[in-house]
Amino acid sequence: MDAFWLSLALIFIAELGDKSQLLALTLATCFNAKVVLWGIFCSTIVVHVFSTAAGNILGGLLPVDLVLFIAGISFVAYGFWTLRGDSLDDGNGSCKTAVHPFWLVFSTFFIAELGDKTMLSTLSLATTNPFLPVWIGSTLGMVLADALAIVVGKSLGERLSENVIKIGAASIFFVFGAFNMYEGGADFSFGIWFVALCAIVLTGYFFLRKKAA
Repeated sequence: MDAFWLSLALIFIAELGDKSQLLALTLATCFNAKVVLWGIFCSTIVVHVFSTAAGNILGGLLPVDLVLFIAGISFVAYGFWTLRGDSLDDGNGSCKTAVHPFWLVFSTFFIAELGDKTMLSTLSLATTNPFLPVWIGSTLGMVLADALAIVVGKSLGERLSENVIKIGAASIFFVFGAFNMYEGGADFSFGIWFVALCAIVLTGYFFLRKKAA
């Protein structure tokens, strides 16, 4: 139980003000709060199972820089996707997407947590504590922190227009994407950056062209 409460408290604190909490707030302005929370919960279970197992078995040997770089590219792609596809239903604050909102939330948070400080904190906790209490405690700590953001997000979403939500959500994806790419790829070669930027340009062209069509 000591490991459980330690993991819950530390991950809850680590999640406050983290990009995942801001994503929870943003997504909650578009989608049903229960769907967002369920997507976060399921995604966190999966991510923290890996990070806890990695902490127990491999310690700190994960290639964090590459994970952060790829996650950044994915965030930028989500930003273009948001600009293209999301719109609010009349009066209920939900959004229409090409996929079910659960899977959008699940995949977004899965990517957001890869290489994130909460994942690395969970990994560190697991190097000196048992697997099960760290896994459960860290998962609940993150979900509780993001639930606070969802409550705020739903209240905020009722007062914002569709365009404000759409542009705001895309901006968050772009900013975090650029930050993750810089943080993870600062020492990468020019060739890797060139390929990544080409992929981003093609992704933006695809999504924005589809929107215009």
